Amino acid sequence: MTLLQEAVAGFSAAKAIDLSARDVQERLSASAISAFFKLTQAWQLRDEAARQLLGGVSNGVFYQLKQGQKKSLDQDKLTRISLLIGIFRALNILYSRKLADAWVGLANSNPMFEGEAPVRYMIKGGVPALVRVRQLLDARRGGL
Repeated sequence: MTLLQEAVAGFSAAKAIDLSARDVQERLSASAISAFFKLTQAWQLRDEAARQLLGGVSNGVFYQLKQGQKKSLDQDKLTRISLLIGIFRALNILYSRKLADAWVGLANSNPMFEGEAPVRYMIKGGVPALVRVRQLLDARRGGL
Protein backbone atom coordinates (compact mmCIF):
# COMPACT_ATOMS: atom_id res chain seq x y z
CA MET A 1 0.00 0.00 0.00
CA THR A 2 1.42 3.38 -0.98
CA LEU A 3 1.52 6.24 1.50
CA LEU A 4 -1.23 8.01 -0.43
CA GLN A 5 -3.46 4.94 -0.36
CA GLU A 6 -2.71 4.60 3.35
CA ALA A 7 -3.69 8.23 3.93
CA VAL A 8 -6.95 7.85 2.03
CA ALA A 9 -7.72 4.51 3.66
CA GLY A 10 -7.15 6.03 7.09
CA PHE A 11 -10.31 8.09 6.74
CA SER A 12 -12.54 5.12 6.05
CA ALA A 13 -10.82 2.35 8.01
CA ALA A 14 -12.09 1.21 11.39
CA LYS A 15 -8.90 2.53 12.99
CA ALA A 16 -8.16 6.00 11.69
CA ILE A 17 -4.65 7.27 11.22
CA ASP A 18 -3.62 9.81 13.85
CA LEU A 19 -3.10 12.89 11.70
CA SER A 20 -2.19 14.92 14.77
CA ALA A 21 1.00 12.87 15.20
CA ARG A 22 4.04 14.66 13.81
CA ASP A 23 5.64 11.47 12.47
CA VAL A 24 2.45 10.60 10.58
CA GLN A 25 2.28 14.12 9.14
CA GLU A 26 5.89 13.89 7.97
CA ARG A 27 5.37 10.40 6.51
CA LEU A 28 2.23 11.32 4.53
CA SER A 29 3.07 14.85 3.41
CA ALA A 30 5.24 14.17 0.36
CA SER A 31 2.69 11.89 -1.32
CA ALA A 32 -0.20 14.17 -0.31
CA ILE A 33 1.53 17.23 -1.78
CA SER A 34 2.30 15.37 -5.00
CA ALA A 35 -1.28 14.12 -5.31
CA PHE A 36 -2.68 17.59 -4.59
CA PHE A 37 -0.70 19.23 -7.38
CA LYS A 38 -1.57 16.46 -9.85
CA LEU A 39 -5.23 16.95 -8.95
CA THR A 40 -5.06 20.74 -9.36
CA GLN A 41 -3.39 20.25 -12.73
CA ALA A 42 -6.06 17.78 -13.87
CA TRP A 43 -8.79 20.18 -12.73
CA GLN A 44 -6.94 23.10 -14.33
CA LEU A 45 -7.19 25.16 -11.16
CA ARG A 46 -5.51 28.51 -10.88
CA ASP A 47 -3.03 28.88 -8.04
CA GLU A 48 -5.41 31.14 -6.13
CA ALA A 49 -8.15 28.49 -6.12
CA ALA A 50 -5.64 25.80 -5.13
CA ARG A 51 -4.38 27.99 -2.27
CA GLN A 52 -7.94 28.48 -1.04
CA LEU A 53 -8.70 24.75 -1.16
CA LEU A 54 -5.71 24.25 1.14
CA GLY A 55 -7.25 26.63 3.63
CA GLY A 56 -6.03 29.96 2.31
CA VAL A 57 -2.30 29.38 2.62
CA SER A 58 -0.02 32.29 1.82
CA ASN A 59 1.68 32.64 -1.55
CA GLY A 60 5.03 31.88 0.07
CA VAL A 61 3.90 28.62 1.66
CA PHE A 62 2.04 27.60 -1.49
CA TYR A 63 5.06 28.08 -3.74
CA GLN A 64 7.30 26.29 -1.24
CA LEU A 65 4.93 23.34 -1.46
CA LYS A 66 4.77 23.58 -5.24
CA GLN A 67 8.56 23.59 -5.52
CA GLY A 68 8.99 20.77 -3.00
CA GLN A 69 10.72 22.97 -0.43
CA LYS A 70 8.14 22.58 2.33
CA LYS A 71 8.08 18.97 3.36
CA SER A 72 5.46 18.62 6.11
CA LEU A 73 1.75 19.42 6.21
CA ASP A 74 -0.39 19.93 9.28
CA GLN A 75 -3.51 17.94 10.14
CA ASP A 76 -5.88 20.42 8.48
CA LYS A 77 -4.09 20.37 5.13
CA LEU A 78 -3.76 16.59 5.15
CA THR A 79 -7.49 16.32 5.86
CA ARG A 80 -8.35 18.74 3.06
CA ILE A 81 -6.14 16.87 0.58
CA SER A 82 -7.62 13.53 1.61
CA LEU A 83 -11.13 14.86 0.96
CA LEU A 84 -10.07 16.29 -2.40
CA ILE A 85 -8.51 12.95 -3.39
CA GLY A 86 -11.78 11.22 -2.47
CA ILE A 87 -13.70 13.72 -4.61
CA PHE A 88 -11.26 13.19 -7.49
CA ARG A 89 -11.59 9.40 -7.23
CA ALA A 90 -15.38 9.51 -7.06
CA LEU A 91 -15.58 11.80 -10.09
CA ASN A 92 -13.35 9.45 -12.08
CA ILE A 93 -15.56 6.50 -11.18
CA LEU A 94 -18.76 8.36 -12.10
CA TYR A 95 -17.69 10.15 -15.27
CA SER A 96 -15.34 10.01 -18.21
CA ARG A 97 -11.91 11.50 -17.53
CA LYS A 98 -12.75 14.66 -19.48
CA LEU A 99 -15.98 15.34 -17.56
CA ALA A 100 -14.47 14.23 -14.25
CA ASP A 101 -11.69 16.80 -14.64
CA ALA A 102 -14.07 19.56 -15.76
CA TRP A 103 -16.86 18.89 -13.21
CA VAL A 104 -15.47 21.03 -10.36
CA GLY A 105 -15.35 24.09 -12.62
CA LEU A 106 -18.77 23.75 -14.24
CA ALA A 107 -21.90 25.54 -13.03
CA ASN A 108 -24.01 22.95 -11.22
CA SER A 109 -27.80 22.86 -10.89
CA ASN A 110 -27.77 20.82 -7.68
CA PRO A 111 -29.43 23.00 -5.00
CA MET A 112 -26.36 22.56 -2.81
CA PHE A 113 -24.25 24.56 -5.26
CA GLU A 114 -26.86 27.26 -6.00
CA GLY A 115 -25.84 27.34 -9.66
CA GLU A 116 -22.15 27.87 -8.92
CA ALA A 117 -19.24 25.62 -9.74
CA PRO A 118 -18.46 23.04 -7.05
CA VAL A 119 -14.97 24.47 -6.63
CA ARG A 120 -16.45 27.83 -5.57
CA TYR A 121 -18.72 26.04 -3.11
CA MET A 122 -15.75 24.12 -1.66
CA ILE A 123 -13.62 27.26 -1.37
CA LYS A 124 -16.40 29.22 0.34
CA GLY A 125 -17.43 26.43 2.70
CA GLY A 126 -14.05 24.99 3.71
CA VAL A 127 -13.79 21.54 5.22
CA PRO A 128 -17.56 21.12 5.83
CA ALA A 129 -18.21 21.83 2.14
CA LEU A 130 -15.46 19.40 1.08
CA VAL A 131 -17.12 16.75 3.24
CA ARG A 132 -20.56 17.46 1.73
CA VAL A 133 -19.26 17.26 -1.85
CA ARG A 134 -17.47 14.02 -1.04
CA GLN A 135 -20.66 12.61 0.51
CA LEU A 136 -22.74 13.70 -2.49
CA LEU A 137 -20.40 11.98 -4.94
CA ASP A 138 -20.06 8.87 -2.79
CA ALA A 139 -23.86 8.64 -2.63
CA ARG A 140 -24.08 8.95 -6.41
CA ARG A 141 -21.45 6.25 -6.74
CA GLY A 142 -23.58 4.03 -4.55
CA GLY A 143 -26.61 4.59 -6.75
CA LEU A 144 -28.49 6.88 -4.39
